Amino acid sequence: MGNKGDTARAAARMPGRHKIQPAGVRKIDNLTARLEALLASRRENAGWNAAYEEMVAALARTGFMDHALKTGEVFPDFMLPNAEGRLVSLAEIRAAGPVVISFFRGEWCPFCRLMLAALAAALPEIEAAGGTLLALTPETGGLPLDMKTYHKAKFEVLADVDCGVGLAAGVIFTVPKLYRARLVAAKLNFPERHGNGGWFLPIPATYIIRPDGVIAWRFLDVDFSHRPEPADIVAALRTMRAQA
Repeated sequence: MGNKGDTARAAARMPGRHKIQPAGVRKIDNLTARLEALLASRRENAGWNAAYEEMVAALARTGFMDHALKTGEVFPDFMLPNAEGRLVSLAEIRAAGPVVISFFRGEWCPFCRLMLAALAAALPEIEAAGGTLLALTPETGGLPLDMKTYHKAKFEVLADVDCGVGLAAGVIFTVPKLYRARLVAAKLNFPERHGNGGWFLPIPATYIIRPDGVIAWRFLDVDFSHRPEPADIVAALRTMRAQA
């Protein structure tokens, strides 16, 4: 964790700890406060809270994030279908400038919905700082388009088919039994939604990739209620541009 561009956490943040907006960055949203409020409401359900705590603790205990791609490493090129069914190439996009890649569980996840809404609001700042935003989800079929339409997103939402990119980045885990039971009870059919029976999900992971393919900045956390503030992404992009 000594790397400047590395924000990776295996343990929970202290409640009420909110980021200060970097100088020169418009206050986009206090995403952390919204996430914490949502988590507090979800924790009132004892069954949900038990499944949540077991999953987060297991991922932290096993050192899951030790195997994820780190700053200074090369992010693998990929070509994935977007929400409209067209193939999108990372190599082609990063040739024009830095790329922000953010992994999402799916529109069914309220924490992901908050993050996607915050990124949609922050997109003008991200693009003004020279970045191109790509959102990757294991959801397939028409679900990425539903996600994009709901948020009126002007960025690409890509189907990470069989979690291939996420697995290469080291940010995919197998859903544990207790949490899986909660998903099944909620009528979430992952084999149907993902097009495979793996029951895989990504941890919250956002990478900024330089035009040469090297990872300049990352945010990782085993706790799906933790996400990067969009202002931090904008600040990292501005730092990259200033150093170019």
